[in-house]
Amino acid sequence: MDIILIAGLWLPHTVWHDVTAELHTLGHRPFAPALPGVDHGLTSATFDDQLAAALAAVDDAADRVVVVGHSAASTLAWLVADRRPERVQCVVMIGGFPSGNGSRYADFFPLADGVMAFPGWEPFEGPDAADLDDTARARVACEAVPVPETVAHATVTLSDDCRYDVPVVLVCPEYSPEQARTWIENGDVPELARTRNVSFVDIDSGHWPMVTRPVELAALIDAASRAEGLRS
Repeated sequence: MDIILIAGLWLPHTVWHDVTAELHTLGHRPFAPALPGVDHGLTSATFDDQLAAALAAVDDAADRVVVVGHSAASTLAWLVADRRPERVQCVVMIGGFPSGNGSRYADFFPLADGVMAFPGWEPFEGPDAADLDDTARARVACEAVPVPETVAHATVTLSDDCRYDVPVVLVCPEYSPEQARTWIENGDVPELARTRNVSFVDIDSGHWPMVTRPVELAALIDAASRAEGLRS
């Protein structure tokens, strides 16, 4: 199975290195696209540029794909399902939920000089970062790339209701599957409330399991790709 892995805010595609290695051993063809504005270092890059990079990875795949989005990039993964519903076997969202049509992509932290810089660890103290040791924290902070305003404040545009037929697997790291299910049922995630097949899996980690639990995360992605009830 071709598996497309999209990194969340600030993170280069290399953050998936250990996960892709494990997915290879499980028989998959994983690929983490380089995103303009992160891996290419272009502060002029736009959200559309990042979506185009993700779509190109799907278009280059041999068959249907599993699209994995981490954190805010759950929205990017969902946009891929919106643009290519016939090509996506399922979407795996790790520690994130898709934004709705007309909302901003990632309006989470203040901008300065046209970018949203990594804010340091204080906003993430608690369950988010509890399993990151000093070495892991230093690695993430060192690799973090400021997000251009043209990405962070871009408007999300969804148009094809066929996306609701694409199965979604929610990997729940710093929160539980029960919490995620409640948020959806309470209307906090309208896009997933309309999705016909949403499943939930737990992982004992903080917000960055590709750093702290890559083997376990790869196993969950592998299981999602093989789950019964997905599209044939």
